Amino acid sequence: MLNTGEEMLAQEGGHAVVLGGSGFLGSHICTALLKAGHRVTCIDNMITGTAGNVEHLVGEAGFRLLTYDVTDYLHVPGRVDYVLNFASPASPVDYLRWPIHTLKVGALGTHKGLGLALAKEALFLLASTSEVYGDPLVNPQPETYWGNVNPVGPRGVYDEAKRFAEALTLAYHRQHRLPVRIVRIFNTFGPRMRADDGRAIPAFFTAALRNLPLPVHGNGLQTRSLCFVDDLVDGILKLLRVDYSEPVNLGNPEEVTMLGLAELVQEVTGKRPGIEFLPRPVDDPTVRRPDTFLAGELLGWKPQITLREGLEKTLPWFRSLVHAG
Repeated sequence: MLNTGEEMLAQEGGHAVVLGGSGFLGSHICTALLKAGHRVTCIDNMITGTAGNVEHLVGEAGFRLLTYDVTDYLHVPGRVDYVLNFASPASPVDYLRWPIHTLKVGALGTHKGLGLALAKEALFLLASTSEVYGDPLVNPQPETYWGNVNPVGPRGVYDEAKRFAEALTLAYHRQHRLPVRIVRIFNTFGPRMRADDGRAIPAFFTAALRNLPLPVHGNGLQTRSLCFVDDLVDGILKLLRVDYSEPVNLGNPEEVTMLGLAELVQEVTGKRPGIEFLPRPVDDPTVRRPDTFLAGELLGWKPQITLREGLEKTLPWFRSLVHAG
């Protein structure tokens, strides 16, 4: 039986610095690393993250939360074994609201993270994104596909920030022989997502639970591939333990239309308020599906939690947000 990523990491303790560690994904990474026996320093400027995402870790031995902007400076005293860069607005609502900061954190934030890893002789992991493929002309998207990105469109601030971050990460690997990992993260969901982050699952859950029509953009036939956060975290921890510097896709290879997702959310919530069709955003991808062959071969990884199971696990979180609101 294959070890989980947590079990493999537990073989060697150390100090992990997580940039953007109070965001949705970053907070789950902090939790998993701490559980695996690492000390964790979480750094976040709280533009899109929240201290509430890591409040369950505050007070734990080995956990520290620092609040500042890594595009300004980055200093961590003492030994550092891993630098994991999750620092960036990640939803369209956020990076359209913060376009310049998104570009800065992709460039300056990544540069400072790489500089810290180089100074500490640490391993650097970049959380990249399926958005580097843009509106893809091939489906599914393998790591060898160069993408179809509009560099000057409104989504370009995020797409190009991550593409630059990948290039910079590999430049440090080639010039300085810095050990690096690059994970291209496809759509991921689970507890700790914000209700107002603009992505489909939060929008659908909050609308359904309020008995409001679910907002579907365009005709709803565009597709996404949705991975539950526990599966994604397991893949990332496994990636840390292999010697491979090129990008690796992580995501659920099962595709679903937005109309199909809206129907499934209504089934899971037991609410049927119907659909509201809205204009489709500029450069919204028509298809999005990872080719995960490399992750399977390299990591022995594949998602274990189905979309329905993940939605059922996520429902209590959005119920708590709606009731609190």
